[in-house]
Amino acid sequence: MNAVQWNDQTPIFRQLKEKVIELIMDGEVIEGEAVPSVRQVAADYQINPLTVSKAYQELVDDEVLEKKRGLGMFVTEGAKEKLYAEERRIFLQQEWPRIIKRIQRLGINMDELTSEINQSTEQSTGDR
Repeated sequence: MNAVQWNDQTPIFRQLKEKVIELIMDGEVIEGEAVPSVRQVAADYQINPLTVSKAYQELVDDEVLEKKRGLGMFVTEGAKEKLYAEERRIFLQQEWPRIIKRIQRLGINMDELTSEINQSTEQSTGDR
């Protein structure tokens, strides 16, 4: 895991959980692979091991991670697709309606929006 800047607005265990989710969705940690131990993450980020345990437990409860006694925590099979489905659902039901309202409030028309999307797409594919 890479260096993390913790934000004071959200509990650290939630931020850590989101970081693990991002790593899985980005393919940096793959299904069947072990995640770093609670002790290792706590030492790397200088946070309480209970904080790490809480984040990992939520991921176990969400069936994204599984405990293998004596071996550690592993990403479950199908975790990536499950996470994509949940992230899509959250985006479409919670974030997208707010974005649409903001677009309308700012008076941005579809042509402007399409142009910006195309420019962003060209820039991001040109960076690769």
